[in-house]
Amino acid sequence: MGGAGAMISRMKRIVALISGRGSNLQAIWQACERERWSARVVTVISDRADAAGCDWARSKGIPVEILSPSGFADRVGFDHALGELIEKQAPDVIVLAGFMRILGEPLVDRYPDRMLNIHPSLLPSFPGLATHRRALEAGVRVHGATVHYVTAGLDAGPIVAQAVLTVRSDDDERTLAARVLTLEHQIYPMALRWHLEGRLHRAGQRVRFDEHAEREYLAWSAQ
Repeated sequence: MGGAGAMISRMKRIVALISGRGSNLQAIWQACERERWSARVVTVISDRADAAGCDWARSKGIPVEILSPSGFADRVGFDHALGELIEKQAPDVIVLAGFMRILGEPLVDRYPDRMLNIHPSLLPSFPGLATHRRALEAGVRVHGATVHYVTAGLDAGPIVAQAVLTVRSDDDERTLAARVLTLEHQIYPMALRWHLEGRLHRAGQRVRFDEHAEREYLAWSAQ
């Protein structure tokens, strides 16, 4: 990917939120290392102590923080503690990488256009859970993944980029999920890098690319 890091003027700080295996976190970390971004994952925060992604992060020397919802009376209390934990890291961007909790508006509003998520469907279709099963039941011919900025609405934030695949006649929920995940691992690091490089410009619900990102996205989509 040509031009990686060209517009980054200082080392940017990435905070990642995970709940499971953290495969998108791994893809982001690998792209950061491979492409020599002027950025790094400074902390991983998980709501589950047994999340496999935590062990992986520790193996790479990334600090891990566990914040269990069971220690709080309600979501408001959890969100407040999570916000304080994030703020201590002085993040430039927060990436949700399989974080299976809905964040409340006060927390999301602390980081406007600085919180990214990847969702396994072509939003606005199939927000929420069980996206692959629902896509198959609906009989759609194309499916994919969406990188978007996080807002208070469920999977309703401005769309940054989408990856599309054709649904095969023999696809089931498992095979479709695996194929979409492969696309997630490509498009999420790419979109995050554009954000870090200042190549994304939001106007309402629409996110525009600069010329470099536009060319890269079109070339990647045509593969």
